[in-house]
Amino acid sequence: MINRRQVRETVLKAIYALQLGKDSTQHVADTIIKKAEFTKEKDLRRFAEKLFFETIDHEEELDEVIVDHIKNWDINRLALIDRMILKMAICEFIYFEEIPTKVSINEAIELAKRYSTAKSGRFINGILDAALSDLNEKGRINKKGRGLIQKTLGNN
Repeated sequence: MINRRQVRETVLKAIYALQLGKDSTQHVADTIIKKAEFTKEKDLRRFAEKLFFETIDHEEELDEVIVDHIKNWDINRLALIDRMILKMAICEFIYFEEIPTKVSINEAIELAKRYSTAKSGRFINGILDAALSDLNEKGRINKKGRGLIQKTLGNN
């Protein structure tokens, strides 16, 4: 059975291919995401496509969030995989109302453990915790759905 972690892995691979290759965003989506084994499941395909395109479309904004939380580091010195994982997770924080932030953090840590360095999981956890706190303070996290805290106008 395919789960969202496998979908996130595919999206990570697609973003990596886009970063290193010379192909168009649509070509990468067509050759990596649309040909993945989960594409027969409509919800998983939609999630993959949305995560891929939202992460790419909001790349500058996501980089700004990362820069705000990597003290004394230049974003270009981050490992490429770590940077892509951070962008995907922050994208989920902001643009995926139905995904709990804890899930996004846990999935990012697992991706880092699998695809990056031994220390990347802890690094990513620290950056995402700081980014989440900051985004919450700025009112940019809006989660709705079963099991999620929903803010009402009176609770701001």
